[in-house]
Amino acid sequence: MMSDLPRDLAEEVFSRLPMKSLRGFRSACKNWNTLFKDRSFTKNHLAQAKAAAAKEFMVVMVIEFRVYLMTLDLHGIHKGVDPSMDRKGKLISLEDSDGVDISLVYHCDGLLLCIAKDYARFVVWNPYSGKTLWLKPRSPHDRLDWYRYAIGYQNSKSCRSYKILRFVDGLHGFDGFVEYEIYELESNSWRALDVTSEWFIEFYARGVSVNGNTSWFAQQKRQGNRHGEIADFLICFDFTAERFGPRLRLPFHSYIGDTVTLSSVREEQLDVLFQRKETARIKIWVTTKNEPKEVRWNKLFLAVDMIPLTYVQFGPSQGSFFIDQENRVAVVFDKDDEDDDWFDRNIAYIIGEDGYFRQVDLGSSTEIHRPFGCSYVPSLALIKQCATRKIKIDYFIFFCL
Repeated sequence: MMSDLPRDLAEEVFSRLPMKSLRGFRSACKNWNTLFKDRSFTKNHLAQAKAAAAKEFMVVMVIEFRVYLMTLDLHGIHKGVDPSMDRKGKLISLEDSDGVDISLVYHCDGLLLCIAKDYARFVVWNPYSGKTLWLKPRSPHDRLDWYRYAIGYQNSKSCRSYKILRFVDGLHGFDGFVEYEIYELESNSWRALDVTSEWFIEFYARGVSVNGNTSWFAQQKRQGNRHGEIADFLICFDFTAERFGPRLRLPFHSYIGDTVTLSSVREEQLDVLFQRKETARIKIWVTTKNEPKEVRWNKLFLAVDMIPLTYVQFGPSQGSFFIDQENRVAVVFDKDDEDDDWFDRNIAYIIGEDGYFRQVDLGSSTEIHRPFGCSYVPSLALIKQCATRKIKIDYFIFFCL
């Protein structure tokens, strides 16, 4: 019988299976359940998962309010091999066969913060282990879509303490409702933060996590209805100090209508995509140092004139991308701007040096919202339970497609 296999042979067999496939074996055999709980087995399994992720990008995508796990294969693209992108699974709830509508996703250290479409609840989820923690806002508000979110962590000697930042600071930078609050996963507690600012973050701007802290593209807060040139910069939230750092310089200056989108390289470096509206030229820079109080930019990573390839002005709202440093390409997610029914087709644009340009069709959707994608690296990050109050923890799974 399979349950009589020696431990070393069972470990070898199960190490070749994805984590989601192991959950069904827990109740089948006591020995197997003990094996899956063993820390060394989990670490070895994770190491293999990371090695697989290094060979082909693992991407978490939101398309039509559904969350998918996908793989992107870029090997051989400069030798005539076309890139490919495949859906590996779809996130659905065991308690809701129709799935959960998700509008936004934020990534930090293997954990995803998924914001529900109605903005009235959100979930912290580890796709590798399958554990999720559902949360609700501390204080309700009639305009929940105003809020911005971030997930990060505070480093300590023994472990990482994960936190969620939720805030709103006026509508589009003008005077208005202000609220900053933070949630600690370990203690299951909300706290209000005493934070003020002279800058604002557009409602569509996404924060990006690097080394446990989150950065945003921000601008000088407008005074009244005055227009004109506005200073732009980066703002980074330090999850250890629970404060925003000083303004950090960008390698460009943007104007109304330009596209500015942030991403990260395996959450170790920050990168920024800038596209001027008038020229459609894309430029991407990567940081060599990224801390709450200091940022340093490397030389230009990529500069591409889009007009000879296809006139694509990537939308400033809901935009997303990531880069492959080895192949020196950027993967930008958007709609098909050349199709008469452009809002139906979701596209991954592969853009590189010397005129390299490919499109990967991600399928159609009935929503006008642009697809969102971020690279994913699996981790053993724990969603802890409070010692004094039990937190409801569900299991989500990816059903293979």
